[in-house]
Amino acid sequence: MQDYHEFLDEILIDEATLQNRVAELGIQISRDYQGKELLVACILRGAVLFLTDLVRHISVPHMLDFMAVSSYGVGARQSSGRARITLDLNTDMRGRHVLLVEDIVDSGFTLKAVLEQLSARQPESLRVCVLLDKSERREVDVPLDYVGFTIPDRFVFGYGLDLDEYYRNLPFIGTVDTQKFHPDG
Repeated sequence: MQDYHEFLDEILIDEATLQNRVAELGIQISRDYQGKELLVACILRGAVLFLTDLVRHISVPHMLDFMAVSSYGVGARQSSGRARITLDLNTDMRGRHVLLVEDIVDSGFTLKAVLEQLSARQPESLRVCVLLDKSERREVDVPLDYVGFTIPDRFVFGYGLDLDEYYRNLPFIGTVDTQKFHPDG
């Protein structure tokens, strides 16, 4: 795998900007859920770094749970439009206030399918917190209650978002120069 410096086009969102916005989201979520217990459900793997920083700023009592959803074919970078839960939540959602944390929403197909499945479990409320919104790629309407950043339709990586499973650890969101990126190294 290439060193990311070889194909990094630009740092779209730097570390300080990310951390400031995540703190703002945590404070807003805490206000909105004041007096309520919250179940924070994270969609793996991309949202893990975002979740970790976010929950440090959520001051209301909350539980964490995780789910994994597959909507991409092997090696594909485009959503298939179908969502399959590959790891389900362990917590019963019935009657709970649930906040679903996701890394990025573009077409909306995957999130819409997940929300339909989770709504059938009868939560008291179900809201969505997303780090990145590629709204210009939206093909289906999905409710986004908390949005970190609306970004252009660019290929992004870092801060939990992978590039062929690498570079999730970077503290910023970068864009890929697709002319310089070679997946095979």
